[in-house]
Amino acid sequence: MHCLDCRTAGTNSPTVGVCQGCGAGVCATHARIAPRSVRRDSLIGIPGEAEARTVLCPVCAAAEAPAAAVLAP
Repeated sequence: MHCLDCRTAGTNSPTVGVCQGCGAGVCATHARIAPRSVRRDSLIGIPGEAEARTVLCPVCAAAEAPAAAVLAP
């Protein structure tokens, strides 16, 4: 699979991930890593919350998070 943004620009780059927002393939240059919280419920004990990450394309990253919060690889 090739990166959608690179392919649109006329080049071919292999994908390293899939955007969780739109499903487009992204290369290492176009992949954006954004933090997200995962909540774990528990029937017994205290529920927990953990930090995780998600892969986004530049378009979805700009739409979902402030520019300062989205980290480029």
